[in-house]
Amino acid sequence: MDARLNMFGSPVAGKVWKHIIAANKELADSSLPAATQELVKIRASQINGCGFCLDMHTKDAAAAGESAGRLNLVAAWREATVFTDAERAALEVTEQGTRLADAAGGVTDEAWANAAKHYDEEQLAALVSLIALINAFNRGNVITQQPAGDYQPGQFG
Repeated sequence: MDARLNMFGSPVAGKVWKHIIAANKELADSSLPAATQELVKIRASQINGCGFCLDMHTKDAAAAGESAGRLNLVAAWREATVFTDAERAALEVTEQGTRLADAAGGVTDEAWANAAKHYDEEQLAALVSLIALINAFNRGNVITQQPAGDYQPGQFG
């Protein structure tokens, strides 16, 4: 499978994606826990069907020490006992923030209040930004049909 478009081969797209990547690097340095960041990226990527991002973020999470059990249960996080209450709150906001077209009104007040119990304002800002960014990455990769499977942990870091 070949990608439909080389996003870095286009002057316009290349400039845009460099800014999105730079924003993602800023978020990596935020106080939102790294494990939570990867779980958020994985869940949004599952919802959006982005194989490229799933390949990247599951491998990066595993390389950072995340257990296979937790990675295998991200899609069923509601029924899984392996996630903290804080991670569950972040995953709920991720789902609601990713499925905007499916849930009129976006993120519910209840989901937001639950997340606010576990994260301070800076972490919530990072969470919202991260959800927006991973959705942008997912959409770009799905639209251009970026192939998955060959990513090596840390390849772009």
